[in-house]
Amino acid sequence: MTLPRRRHLVLLAGLLVLVVVAATATASTDSSSTTAVAVDFVRRSCRSTEYPRVCETTLVPCAASVGRSPRRLARAALVVGADRARNCSAYIHGSRSGSGGAMKDCAELARDAEDRLRQSAAEMERMGRAGTPRFAWSLSNVQTWASAALTDTSTCLDSLAQHKDRGRGGKGSDGDDAVRVKRRVVAVAQATSNALALVNRLQPATHRQRLLL
Repeated sequence: MTLPRRRHLVLLAGLLVLVVVAATATASTDSSSTTAVAVDFVRRSCRSTEYPRVCETTLVPCAASVGRSPRRLARAALVVGADRARNCSAYIHGSRSGSGGAMKDCAELARDAEDRLRQSAAEMERMGRAGTPRFAWSLSNVQTWASAALTDTSTCLDSLAQHKDRGRGGKGSDGDDAVRVKRRVVAVAQATSNALALVNRLQPATHRQRLLL
């Protein structure tokens, strides 16, 4: 191979490397910009919830998959609530005092809440186009099930309060378990409340008022 030809090939290879580096940098910049927009959308949406800080903490990590879709955001919030309900139920079953009384009731209620929230998340996938009868039917179902899940958490908290008032939730391992369970139930309630708020924003009257930059 002659020297001029070798130099030409080296120069061509160098140019190709520069093109690849430039394209990669551009793609990285575009991706970062898209993610930043999605994160901002999530944070702005969380302002309409009862627990905005909890909303941001749990849903900002989902921003990349949510984008700027109110529907995907609401579904992600429902899944977060379901996961918290599952963890709560598992914790109660693993606790020393989880085999009877108020603890057993709470475990069943948490499991019921999880089922309702997962059912709601699944229904979100079948909603169809906004403004159609199918959308209205699915939205009503999701609102009903999410509300029932929230009622489950309230019932559990009431049961724990009565358990404490009767003197079996004071000091000792049972009392410690009750405190920890209550903390987890409150976490489920907060996540479910936020999810329901985001679901309610999908109502036709507010669906058009999307959070745009």
